[in-house]
Amino acid sequence: MTNENDMHDIKFIRENPAAFDAALARRGLEPLAEKLLELDKASRGGKTEIQALQARRNEVAKAIGEAMRTDKAKAEALKKEAGVIKARLAALEGGEGESAELTDALMRIPNLLAEDVPAGADESANIELRTFGTPPAIANAKDHVALGEALGMMDFETAAAMSGSRFVLLTGPLARLERALAQFMLDMHTTEFGYTECNPPYLVKDNALYGTGQLPKFAEDLFKTTTDHWLIPTAEVSLTNIVADKIVEETYLPRRFAAHTPCFRSEAGSAGRDTKGMIRQHQFSKVELVSITPPESSEAEHERMTGAAEAVLKRLGLPYRVMLLCAGDTGFSARKTYDIEVWLPGQGTYREISSCSNCGDFQARRMKARYRTDKGTDFVHTLNGSALAVGRTLIAVMENYQQTDGSIIIPEALQPYMGGLKHIVR
Repeated sequence: MTNENDMHDIKFIRENPAAFDAALARRGLEPLAEKLLELDKASRGGKTEIQALQARRNEVAKAIGEAMRTDKAKAEALKKEAGVIKARLAALEGGEGESAELTDALMRIPNLLAEDVPAGADESANIELRTFGTPPAIANAKDHVALGEALGMMDFETAAAMSGSRFVLLTGPLARLERALAQFMLDMHTTEFGYTECNPPYLVKDNALYGTGQLPKFAEDLFKTTTDHWLIPTAEVSLTNIVADKIVEETYLPRRFAAHTPCFRSEAGSAGRDTKGMIRQHQFSKVELVSITPPESSEAEHERMTGAAEAVLKRLGLPYRVMLLCAGDTGFSARKTYDIEVWLPGQGTYREISSCSNCGDFQARRMKARYRTDKGTDFVHTLNGSALAVGRTLIAVMENYQQTDGSIIIPEALQPYMGGLKHIVR
């Protein structure tokens, strides 16, 4: 049923070590099967010893009771053996030994890629699948920073004074426009695409981030509180964990969730990149889509989800292109990803505004998320996508709808959410 290639099932690695290493090589990783199998062998040996010791412990306990009535010396010898058994079991069970080491090693290995993911080391090898719209010809196009600051509604200096770099203060109609975009996206996805709106927690525990793949490898990209909570980097974490540690009925699937939340990222690996403006911030908002499906329908769901994200841009009249990410640019938890890139006249280029990924059963295995069939239970497949990153959509609207006098035309689809306002002027 479930394709074992989707995740690092140790049984699959035992039976197909060469295929596993070949799959890792597609991501540019060194062979790991031999090391993993050594840890697995040690782990299984430890488990066998534990089972034998537990059986012997029970035998000794029964024998002590009998010996206490007939042979005190034998009883004392058995008590000493019981003490040795107890100490050995504590050593084996307390630290979990090689089993914990194996689990940690498997947790740090990314998802294996789908067969149709193209080879390539970085974004230069991504493949353009389709485009929509024609980039507008805007003479002397300004970027969103120049436009927003000239309007007096985008203030990086005040935000920096209270929070440091990579924050912004939006005011007036620009602040309302960002809110309007989020409401517009949620309304589309819930009424036209069948997503259930959620308002999930913004703070989560370790296990939620382990489940979706942010931990243990990407801790430096996250913000942690003093109460051992983490601020979510994306609503994907909260929404996907709705099915963690559950066995749902087959009739429950597919399940589609949508949420508008703030997202918090340290951007530890982006030093020097996009330091100006709203492209890459520590705090931003996003409308996130998550789907939970049976294995056989996840590929079709991936296309459907990407189409839902595209529909937002089409309705807003924003030019974009859809890219199939290559092996070297595909994220840790994804087996296949489509990026949607919107045209930004102020930069004269396309920039990512959505990333839609099929994770197969990679996250489900980590979260122990299953569904019940007439043949037993199986892992669900999980998918996630931005639809869209709200701040970047705001940037795209500002830059594509800018006028020579510095005003911004509000797309027709958003005007009802703006109280009928058609232009943003100073």
